[in-house]
Amino acid sequence: MKIFITGGAGYTGSNLVNRLLEKNYKITVCDTFWFGDKLPKNKNLKKIKCDINNLKSHQLKNHDVIIHLASIANDPGSELNPKLSWETIALGTLHLCNLAKKNNIKKFIYASSGSVYGVKKEKKVVETSELEPISEYNKAKMTAERVIMSFKESFNYTIIRPATVCGISKRMRLDVSVNMFSFQAFKNNKITIFGGNQIRPNIHIDDLISIYILSIEKPIFGIYNAGFENISIKDIAKKVRKNVKNTKIVFFKSNDKRSYRLSSNKLLRKGFKPKKNVDIAIKEMIGFFNSKKFRENDKMFTVKHMVKLKLNKN
Repeated sequence: MKIFITGGAGYTGSNLVNRLLEKNYKITVCDTFWFGDKLPKNKNLKKIKCDINNLKSHQLKNHDVIIHLASIANDPGSELNPKLSWETIALGTLHLCNLAKKNNIKKFIYASSGSVYGVKKEKKVVETSELEPISEYNKAKMTAERVIMSFKESFNYTIIRPATVCGISKRMRLDVSVNMFSFQAFKNNKITIFGGNQIRPNIHIDDLISIYILSIEKPIFGIYNAGFENISIKDIAKKVRKNVKNTKIVFFKSNDKRSYRLSSNKLLRKGFKPKKNVDIAIKEMIGFFNSKKFRENDKMFTVKHMVKLKLNKN
C-alpha cells in the first residue's frame, strides 16, 4: 500500500511516518520542512519539498491513501498570518481533494481539530454537536472539513477531530499545553497560566498516531472525535507540579474563552483503546528534558519560528 502524507515532517507527522515505515508501508511525504526534517532515510520513503497548493497531479499517481496533516498550527500560528492559514488549510485542502479525485484515490484521512466546536458547556461534545468556531484557525478547519465532505462521491473520507496533543516527537513542540507546562517546570520551576478554569480535551501523540493507522487499516469512515481526558488548564499544571519538585504555578487573567469537553465514544465503539494519558506524557517529557538528546531551539515554538522565517508577512 502506498500512502501520501501532507505535513509528514510535523509534530504528529514525523512520528506517524516512522510508525508506518516500521509496518513496511511505502510513504510519500509532502512538506515545506519549515521546522526541519527529522525523517529517516529509508528506501520506502520519498520526500517532496513544496507547499500543498503547488502539488502536481502526477505526484499522487498510484497512491492508495492520503493522510492530510498539513496546516498552520493552532490559533496563535493562524492569527500571525490569517491569509496564509486560509490558503494552507482551506484552499490547500480543496486542491488536494481535486488531485485525489483525478488520481482515483479512494481513502482520504484528514486531521481537523476538536476546537471547531468552540465554547461548549455540555459535558459530552459529540460529533453531531453544532460547530461554533471562534478563531481563524477553527473556521478554516471547519471549512476544510466541508470541502472534503463535498467530495463524498469521489472517495471515502475519515475526518479526525483531535484534542490537544501531548508527548514527545521527532519534531518536538513546546507550545501546546501539557508540553509547555512540563517544559516551563523543568526549565524555570514555574508554570504560567492565563485563566485556568478552561476545560481542554487531551490526547497522547502515540494514541493519535494509532488512530490514524486504524483509519488506514480498517473501514472507519465519517467524523470522529479523538480525545480521552477532559482536564482544566490549572489541573494540567498541578499534574506537572507533582512530577517536578519546587514548581510554582502563577495565574494571570485571560480573555481566552475556549473551553469544551470531547466525547470520543464513537471511536471507542469502533474498537479503539487508548494506551497512554497525560500523566504518562508528563513523565516521558521530564525524562526527555533531562536526557542528553534534548536541545531547546526556536523550531520547537511555532510562532517564534514562523516570525524568524518571516511567515508573519502577508
